[in-house]
Amino acid sequence: MTSTHAFWLAGRQATGETTFDVTSPWDGRVVGQVSVPTEAQVEEAVAAAYAVRDEFAATPAHVRAAALDHVSKRLVERTEEIAQLISAENGKPIKWARGEVGRAVSVFRFAAEEARRFNGGEAQRLDTDLGGQGRLALTRRFPKGVVLGIAPFNFPLNLCAHKIAPAIAAGAPIILKPAPATPLSGLIIGDLLAETELPAGSWSILPVSNDRMPALVQDERLPVISFTGSEKVGYAIMDSVPRKHCTLELGGNGAAVVLADWASDEDLDWAATRIATFSNYQGGQSCISVQRVIADASVYDRLLPRIVAAVEAQVTGDPSDDKTDVGPLVSEDAAQRVESWVDEAVRSGATLLTGGKRDGASYAPTVLTDVPAEATISCEEVFGPVLTVRKVDGEAEAFAAVNDSKYGLQAGVFTHDLQVAFRAHRALEVGGVVVGDVPSYRADQMPYGGVKQSGVGREGVKFAMDDYTYERVLVLTGLAL
Repeated sequence: MTSTHAFWLAGRQATGETTFDVTSPWDGRVVGQVSVPTEAQVEEAVAAAYAVRDEFAATPAHVRAAALDHVSKRLVERTEEIAQLISAENGKPIKWARGEVGRAVSVFRFAAEEARRFNGGEAQRLDTDLGGQGRLALTRRFPKGVVLGIAPFNFPLNLCAHKIAPAIAAGAPIILKPAPATPLSGLIIGDLLAETELPAGSWSILPVSNDRMPALVQDERLPVISFTGSEKVGYAIMDSVPRKHCTLELGGNGAAVVLADWASDEDLDWAATRIATFSNYQGGQSCISVQRVIADASVYDRLLPRIVAAVEAQVTGDPSDDKTDVGPLVSEDAAQRVESWVDEAVRSGATLLTGGKRDGASYAPTVLTDVPAEATISCEEVFGPVLTVRKVDGEAEAFAAVNDSKYGLQAGVFTHDLQVAFRAHRALEVGGVVVGDVPSYRADQMPYGGVKQSGVGREGVKFAMDDYTYERVLVLTGLAL
């Protein structure tokens, strides 16, 4: 029999009146059954978080840091169990699932470190003008209030960690809503937090359905919203609550630029391998996966066959197999959408070099060239294992091609030239530029986020803590400075 997973209400386990099944996108088996909070239980969680907000903000840093350290260490101890769970509910190949657990370990460790040094204060002399003589300003940061964290399915553990860990580190209570398709990984974090001494009410993990999200978004007791997901939903949230603070981590159509100086056989082999790997990892279901390759004409003819060969070398199949590189998408509907976009591009004149086939929720790693600019797959985020390759003439045309998008999350630029790297950093309309590699690199302590339709605000533990807090100044008078 499938076990029923309780949710976490104000730091304790609870069950509701109904349940839903979590199924594997690979074989359709039921992975777990999850209890759904009632409306009264959701209200209890929000009321508890709101009531404890002042107490939690005043909790000593060592208490919050110790809790975060504990979660980090316990994730290490349960790595294989949790990786198997991620793979089962998400369809992510087990080797990538293990990597995700490792990243969550780091997120909680980073948060523990930041909790110890955050809010140290900054002193500013005010006697730079006569009216400020004898005065000193001391600035500290305080939580804006309870955080509503809304997590996606594609990194069901680590992106929950990126909501919860910074909130705890900053002393902000949090209500976490995991993705309905993949709630089990987020609920595991509750198992570990429950072993700590954090104040009751300072955290809840509520697997409610998406149609119940607007009520939480509108609740005035939740002044901070951290959302990771689609552009459409993210901006609908922000538009509906213009007076709230929203951090939105939305979509992208990541570009990898290969410039003329990246020309040796070794260079091109490396670029092709990285492009193939990171256009297909997580089944392409990553906001910073490689969707577009923009190659200088001088290297294009040598690079393209290398990319195709490297893509065809990706091992597809059962996500529980250690050898598998590419598993299924999160659902058959998702795979059908990717299939329809590729078919549309081919009908419009694109050339299919490899892939282009669907089997249930799985879609074969795919490479397209000659894709019309107006094709959906050129304009939107495919969120699947599909790659387009385009030839350009020179740096300026390459950078213009990157910017010819409504998205601006991250870009990769393969060049050895430091001057070009700095020009890319200035010219590219993205939140991050990765030099010598694909755009898919993310270190969990660095600022991460986009511009244009890729969102607002930044994640990365310290930067999320900044988003969850505000500066408050204290002016001291009559001092002998």
